[in-house]
Amino acid sequence: MASQTQGIQQLLQAEKRAAEKVAEARKRKARRLKQAKEEAQAEIEQYRLEREKEFQQKQQAALGSQGNLSAEVEAQTRKKLQAMQGGQARGKDRVLRQLLTIVWDVRPQIHPNYRIAA
Repeated sequence: MASQTQGIQQLLQAEKRAAEKVAEARKRKARRLKQAKEEAQAEIEQYRLEREKEFQQKQQAALGSQGNLSAEVEAQTRKKLQAMQGGQARGKDRVLRQLLTIVWDVRPQIHPNYRIAA
């Protein structure tokens, strides 16, 4: 009977060691999975940041060129407006003199269609 209890004790101890090894293996597996998940998250975050940076650069290039174009158009418009105002100011006196000359130079005449009734 002693050999049976001793055999049973050995079996129980072997079973206990096996359970401990299985539990330890499960813990290692869980740690490896957790570590792999963290590494994957870090890699995903790094990739996302790279793509975001590329997007920002492309967006800045596109919007920057539009901003330059609108600034150029506005500058050209201002130049043209100033040139028109300068031309108007230069021609103003000449046109005013011509109008006043025409208004003041009155030559009384009889209209060619007028018939004197006799």
